[in-house]
Formats: sequence, C-alpha cells, structure tokens
Amino acid sequence: MENTPIFTNDAIVFGLLMVVLALVFYTNESKNSFWQKFYKVVPALLMCYLLPAILNTLGIISAESSQLYFVASRYLLPASLVLMTLSIDLKAIFNLGPKALIMFFTGTLGIVIGGPIAILIISMVSPETVGGAGPDAVWRGLATLAGSWIGGGANQAAMLEIFKFNPEKYGGMVFVDIVVANIWMAIVLMGIAKTDKIDKWLKADSSAITELKQKVSDYTASISRTPKLSDYMIMLGLAMGAVGLGHWGADGISNFLKDNFSVFNDKSSALSSFTSTFFWMITIATFIGIILSFTKAKQYEGAGASKIGSIFIYILVATIGMKMDLLMIFDNPGLIAIGLVWMAIHAGLLIGVAKIIKAPYFFLAVGSQANVGGAASAPVVAAAFHPSLATVGVLLAVLGYVVGTWAAYLCAVLMEVASNSI
Repeated sequence: MENTPIFTNDAIVFGLLMVVLALVFYTNESKNSFWQKFYKVVPALLMCYLLPAILNTLGIISAESSQLYFVASRYLLPASLVLMTLSIDLKAIFNLGPKALIMFFTGTLGIVIGGPIAILIISMVSPETVGGAGPDAVWRGLATLAGSWIGGGANQAAMLEIFKFNPEKYGGMVFVDIVVANIWMAIVLMGIAKTDKIDKWLKADSSAITELKQKVSDYTASISRTPKLSDYMIMLGLAMGAVGLGHWGADGISNFLKDNFSVFNDKSSALSSFTSTFFWMITIATFIGIILSFTKAKQYEGAGASKIGSIFIYILVATIGMKMDLLMIFDNPGLIAIGLVWMAIHAGLLIGVAKIIKAPYFFLAVGSQANVGGAASAPVVAAAFHPSLATVGVLLAVLGYVVGTWAAYLCAVLMEVASNSI
C-alpha cells in the first residue's frame, strides 16, 4: 500500500477499470462452456469487484492515489439511485413486509454483541491482542469499527471522538474495517448466484420480491422503446440535475445544523452523524427519484433508465474493489482475527434468524450490507438482485446512519466490560 502504483493517472486507471468491466460482461455472455460453468459458481458482480482488487494488490493501480471512488460514490451513486428509482412501485416495496426491518436490526444486534464476544474468544488464544490500557486499549479502537459497521464514516468518527482511541493506532482499525468488510461483501455477492438454493434451504417465501421484480419487468416491457439521443440526454439531465440538487441540499442542511445547533458540532454526540453531507446527498437523491416515479419521467424506464443506472453501479463496484489489498489480511493477523470472528457472529445470527422467520436471502444480504457497508454498498447488493430493489438498500442504509452511533456506543460499553473481565 505504501509503494507507488504503476498507474496513478486517473484517466488510465479508469480506462483499465472499464476494460475489466467489459471483459467480465463479455465472458459472462459467452457461450463458451468454461465461462458458463464459471459464472454459475462466481457471479459477474463479484468479478467486477475482485479483479480491481487483484490489480491493486499487484501494485498496478491503487485507491490511495486515485479520486475515482470519490467520484463514483458522490456523483455516479446518487445518479444511479435516481435512474433506478424512476420505475419504483412504493406500494409493492411496502408489501415486502416487516422481514426487511427484522433482518436489518438482527444485523445491528450481531455487530453489538459480536464485538464483546470476539474479544472474549480471541483473549483465550492471544490475550495481548485484545489488551492495552488508556487511549491504547484495543476495545476503544474496536468501538470505531462498531460505528462503521452499523452506520458509516460519520458514526465511526463519533466513536473515535467519544472513546479517545490513540490516533496513531487508528490506522490499524481502519485497516481491519477495510479487510473484513470487503471479505464479507465478497461472500455476500457470491451468495447471490445461489439465491434460489439458499432460499430453498431457508424455506423462505420470496413471492413478494418475485412479484415486485415481475411487476417492474412487465411495466418496462409495456413501455419499452428504441431510445433516441434526446432520451439519453433527458435521463442524464434528470440524474445529474438530481445529483447537483443533492449536493446543494446536503451542504445547506449540514451547514444549517452546524451553524444553528451546537449539539451537531459535538463529535461525541450521536446527533453529529446527521451533519454528514454523504448521508443527506443519498437521502435527497433517493427522494427526488421517488418523486419522479409519480410523474411522466417514469416512462424513461422504457428507454433504459435502470440500465444506465446499473452501469454507474458497476463502475462504483469496481472502485470499491480497487480499495482492497488482498495481502493486507497477513499484515496484522491478531486484529484481523478479531474482525473475522466478529463478522462471523454477525453472519451467524443473521442466518439463524433468517432460518427461523423464513426470510429470503435478499433480506439477509441487504440487511447485513445496510449495516456493514452502509449507503455505498447496500444499494449495490440490492440492485444485484434487481435494479428496482436498490431503493430498499438505500432506505435501510439511511436507517443505519440513524441508529449507528447509539448502537455502537452500547457495543463499546460491552467491549469494555469484556476487556476488563479478562
């Protein structure tokens, strides 16, 4: 990660990523028996994520010297949410029932209890890994992970401020966050290719999801037309106009809260996460998409609105993959072990509850990523099932921002108790 990559020019890096995406889609559509068997096991979305990670690991490109993730997450993500929300059927979304919320809060609970349990388990093997005193106490650093894995970056910053972890060691926690969260996301993406088998094992009733996907597909087919240049320009105008409004509104709301309410300036306050411009940008963009779905703009789905949105999503996936160095897992095995045990508890609890309430894999995957990945990856995972489902990921991710700081604080208190009991 410290070495300069071969390519630092973002024009070159973007070109490489687009070639990678093109190769994945080309081979995914190939009639060659090898590729057909390969993609039955490994979903195309995972390859769009994994190949950039390999390029990063080999030192060919690096997210450290690139602005592509920032551009993709701040511009393309909100644009994609607008385009994929145009055809949304809110009534059908609500008809999905309470299982989405149940799985989301199960994921949150898995993070809250997973931290202290992971500390207790690792302490049996390597007590020094979970030790430390004062600002160097490992549990304080792990509190920042809890903030990230339930809410997002703003919640993570709040935990750092509240528990005063040694800033010089904070990089190690960020490192664990990146490695473990990315490994888990890869596993979740791999499961998408096996959705039917997993749902069958869970004895899940996915009829509401199937009905929603079919309803959107039927609507798209009924208004499908050969798009003209004007269609593309209008769709991009709607999307990028919404991005502009999202950024403008996000800056305005964030600054208003900071300037008029002192509690929002206190980084140790749970309310400080509401000053996150990313949070408001995603919320506003999604809201604009929902409003447009009640207008004639909805008909642009027939010209391929969700397909353009999907292109933006895949570019985002590639830039997320570019942040992952596959060799990082060997750099600090002790902390990584804590993170892996922690995530395993999160996953195990989700699987157990999904089995009990017969929740479809879609709710498990999106409920988990709304916690661990936040607004950047939850819509990606949801859209992998169907573009019309991206909004479900956004709504749950926004909920993660809301509960993130409070839940992470509870987790930190439990981790402190666990550490003191060793």
